[in-house]
Amino acid sequence: MSNQEQILQQLRTWMNELFEIDEEKIQLETHLYNDLDIDSIDAVDLIVKIRELTGQQIQAEHFKSVRTVADVIEVVEKLQQRQA
Repeated sequence: MSNQEQILQQLRTWMNELFEIDEEKIQLETHLYNDLDIDSIDAVDLIVKIRELTGQQIQAEHFKSVRTVADVIEVVEKLQQRQA
């Protein structure tokens, strides 16, 4: 998984599986908390999935600044760059 579209598709799959969110609602500009009702517990579940994907440890406090799906993709891209 190397580009934004692939990461976005993976996020859509995870969010559908974990939170039963319709994949069509998950767009780059979608706000996690306001639009998708993702709470802090849900965010931890998402962090675990990202850790599985990247093999990188994510600190929960670093994820606090994440607001949109695009922000999540940016975090994943940075972790993948560190891994390479």
